[in-house]
Amino acid sequence: MRGRSWPRLVSACPCLSSAGPGSGRTSGQARMEGLLLFLALLGSALLLGLAAVSFSLVWTCYYREGLGWDGGAPEFNWHPVLMVTGFIFVQGLAIIVYRLPWTWKCNKLLMKLIHAGLNSIAFTLAVISLVAVFDFHNAKKIPNMYSLHSWIGLTAVILYGLQIFVGIAVFLFPFAPASLRAAIMPIHVYSGLFLFGTVIATALMGITEKLIFSLRIPEPRYSDFPDEALVVNTLGVILVVFGVLVLWVVTRAHWKRPAENTSKLQQNVGRLDYNEEGLVMADESAVEANGEAVARKRNPILDEAGQRSTM
Repeated sequence: MRGRSWPRLVSACPCLSSAGPGSGRTSGQARMEGLLLFLALLGSALLLGLAAVSFSLVWTCYYREGLGWDGGAPEFNWHPVLMVTGFIFVQGLAIIVYRLPWTWKCNKLLMKLIHAGLNSIAFTLAVISLVAVFDFHNAKKIPNMYSLHSWIGLTAVILYGLQIFVGIAVFLFPFAPASLRAAIMPIHVYSGLFLFGTVIATALMGITEKLIFSLRIPEPRYSDFPDEALVVNTLGVILVVFGVLVLWVVTRAHWKRPAENTSKLQQNVGRLDYNEEGLVMADESAVEANGEAVARKRNPILDEAGQRSTM
């Protein structure tokens, strides 16, 4: 990125600023600091997500029997790999995609399609991972749905599917009235974050359960802390930190994507102030002046009367 691109990006992202009245910093400095912090957290989350996927592959391919689709252990190994890749990493990307400041000028419909597409990919991978584990259990005559991990995990997948369906029906298609969207939005946001945290907690239960079942006599026991246990425990820590970073980024009000009407006001008026909650507000006098100018442009008679009143 060229040196001049940074100021342009910062000036285009006013919500990255955390400066308020009385702070000893200029608005530009605060915005740059906010942008750098956001990029640091975003980059850390992406690296941790990729590390989690890598650790799941190392675990299944090096310490277990690899990947396959034959009803044996290699088929079961698709379950942790696809859950970590899709249900955690890709879902995390879908959650933070609205927070990327360089996408704020993109068409809102395009961003909705990207958000829905990433969530659909995550849901598809989660369903495939469930097919793998049920197929493995049936082939080995192992009972299904007897553990707490399986109860919460299947419930999370079902609720996630309903979340995607409601999101597409209400927010993607233009049929739902604005009042319904406004009523559903808080529930949609909360349920999405709740499911994301639930999936990570369920994954921690699952990998611990797998280690307890797998690491026992005659193999090294889990309590002996072999290398495999170190790898899988590290995977669990990475998942927790990844989830914390994603939830932190999406719950900061000053990193929220500006509303469309706010962006239009910024382009027309060119001046924005901040209230205590970090929300972008336009100067009232500037808005009134801008609205009067637009009205006169649309109505030549009004414009002529305005000119006479100033003479």
